Amino acid sequence: MYVRDAKNRDEVWLLDRVEEADIDDPAFRSRDYVIALDEETSRKAGFGRIRVHKTDQGDFCELAFVYTLPPWRQQGVGAHILERLVAEAGDDGHETVYTFTRQPAYFTPFGFEPQEGTDLPEPVGERLAAVREERGDDVIALRAHADGFSVPDRFRERFKSAAPADDPEDGETVEESPEDFGIDPSEATYKYDTGS
Repeated sequence: MYVRDAKNRDEVWLLDRVEEADIDDPAFRSRDYVIALDEETSRKAGFGRIRVHKTDQGDFCELAFVYTLPPWRQQGVGAHILERLVAEAGDDGHETVYTFTRQPAYFTPFGFEPQEGTDLPEPVGERLAAVREERGDDVIALRAHADGFSVPDRFRERFKSAAPADDPEDGETVEESPEDFGIDPSEATYKYDTGS
C-alpha cells in the first residue's frame, strides 16, 4: 500500500468517487489530490485533498477531506492519506493545517486540536462560518502543526497489511506509466532511458 499524487488519468475516477461519496468540491483540480493504492494490484483504496486559501491577510491550508473506499476502511488507509497531505502542506511552507469537521475524534489521534472560532485568524474563521452554513453549526475547526504531525503506530501497522474486504470489480486495473516511476517521458531519449 502506498500514497501518491493524483495524475491526470485519475481525474475521471476521482470525479466519480467524489460524486459517490457526496463530497462537495466546487474547486476540483485533480492535481490537488493524493490517492492510496495497493502495491500488488494497483487497486485504489482512498483519496484526499488539501486546499490553499489565498487571502489578503495571508494564505492558509485546509485539509478539505480524506475519504477511504468502504472495502478498505479500518485499515489505516485514511491515516496515511492524511500523513501525505500534511507532509505536502509542510513542504509547501504551511506550518499549520486546518480542517473543519463534525467528527473531531477522527483527527485528534494525529495531533489535530479543536479551536474556538474566536481564536482563529480572520480568514480561517470566515471559512469556518461558510462551512457551518453548508454543513451545519456542529462543524468545528481543528488545527495541526505540520512538523508535529505523526501517524500512531497502530494505524501504521494496519496500513502495512491492508487488503480490500471485497473482490476487484471486473476489468479494474491500472495501467502503469513512466510517471509512476518518476520518469518524464518528454525528457527520456529512448525506451529504456530512466532520465538519469
